[in-house]
Amino acid sequence: MDAPDTELKKELDATLQARSELGTEYESALVESFLEKVEQRLDGTLDRRVRRHLAEQQIVVARGARSPEPPLGHFGERYGFAIILLVLAIPLSAIGVANAGIQGLVVAWLGIVGVNVLQAARRGRLFRGRDNERPKSDWED
Repeated sequence: MDAPDTELKKELDATLQARSELGTEYESALVESFLEKVEQRLDGTLDRRVRRHLAEQQIVVARGARSPEPPLGHFGERYGFAIILLVLAIPLSAIGVANAGIQGLVVAWLGIVGVNVLQAARRGRLFRGRDNERPKSDWED
């Protein structure tokens, strides 16, 4: 266990001790106080990680190298959504046919196609090809 975890454990122990001494009427105030300390610890950790990430990116840019581009998606990202949607298409089709006949089937499949189009547009593949430059992320200058 490292120092921050030890500190939080001590804070929790102190909070529990105070609760036993003060009684349940102060319980919510003690819990809120402890949660505030946890939140401050998380904020500090996040700030350090963001600063470290930005510093690494600045070093990469200063060296003149391009930051590594993530691949356009591995198997799970590219095909996982489509596989899940196709598996769900079977019961959706059955429900549509059972409730509204052929119109229900058409509506179900229009929804499936619509969801796929939205997913493709969200990932930026609908309006740009594989060879085109990817859009910059919020982390890049």
